[in-house]
Amino acid sequence: MKRRSFLTTAGVGVAASTLAAPAIAQTQPDIHWRLASSFPKSLDTIYGAADTIAARVAAATDGKFQIRPFAAGEIVPGLQVLDAVQNGTVECGHTASYYYVGKDPTFTFDATVPFGLNARQQNAWIYKGGGMELLREFFDGYGAVNFPAGNTGTQMGGWFRKEIKTVEDLKGLKFRIGGFAGQVLAKLGTVPQQIAGGDIYPSLEKGTIDAAEWIGPYDDEKLGFNKVAKYYYYPGWWEGGLNVSLLVNKQQWEKLPKHYQAILEAACFEANLTMNAKYDAENPAALRRLVAGGAQLRPFPREVMEACYKAAIELYDETAKTNPKFAKIYEQWKKFRDDEYLWFRVAENTFDNFAFTAGLKR
Repeated sequence: MKRRSFLTTAGVGVAASTLAAPAIAQTQPDIHWRLASSFPKSLDTIYGAADTIAARVAAATDGKFQIRPFAAGEIVPGLQVLDAVQNGTVECGHTASYYYVGKDPTFTFDATVPFGLNARQQNAWIYKGGGMELLREFFDGYGAVNFPAGNTGTQMGGWFRKEIKTVEDLKGLKFRIGGFAGQVLAKLGTVPQQIAGGDIYPSLEKGTIDAAEWIGPYDDEKLGFNKVAKYYYYPGWWEGGLNVSLLVNKQQWEKLPKHYQAILEAACFEANLTMNAKYDAENPAALRRLVAGGAQLRPFPREVMEACYKAAIELYDETAKTNPKFAKIYEQWKKFRDDEYLWFRVAENTFDNFAFTAGLKR
């Protein structure tokens, strides 16, 4: 009896699992998306975040949800990714939102604000400080859903053909610089140029521009900027922690099964963490190689930093007076920034200043 009962029960179990399989399969539809990147494939860290997202999504869905990344220029130019997502040319795009400040300066908050937040603070604001809710409301007007999907950390100040000793040296300087920072420098007489990553080197080599910034040593070495400009300045005060986003077409996002949505969001978390980690791991050795190869490392003079800071604050206040969307986020962001600065001064900055200096004395 027991043997017969066991076989009957086992048979029911097998039948149940067989019947359940089609139901499970139905919740795993085959979906194929295209991702337009703002970055060239040669930059394996910033472009590579798109590969990280695609690989994780495919692995977590047993290959059912496929996202195929395309480098800048393969579907649309690097600075037109938002438009491609908004009009449905692609389902998603990997980009830095400050490329679109010409449409609305409010985009800068999704990327980075000059003299703003570092990478950890940017993540704190977006994930836990109310930033995500404000940004989602803003992006809704462009038919897109935003996800943090990479951070470069604090960037370098860029490559210059001549030394920057005073504020006067900024006047008339044709400088490739992304985002809202170009408008800050324009107040000091600089002529900002917004050029996609893959097009910077030839512009600097031909003298179309006098200076250029990108990210930091690891990428700058790959792009060869040290071959056409020798003065390497720091810090990139305009990018204390550049957030790179995955922008998803809102209609396509809403069509995704809920568990696919959760998987995509988790993949973006991973890309956000690993991009920052890789830059932090690779930049030290790259900086040593650049300096050994003749790059002249220079800090921006205090006078220049102070003038840029003053111009930045003036620009924010002027923009907030005329742009309600900017003003709404700016007021909340500014309070969060001030609180973060206070906290980081107490523990983080004190530790960093001592430990970094002590380490050099060994």
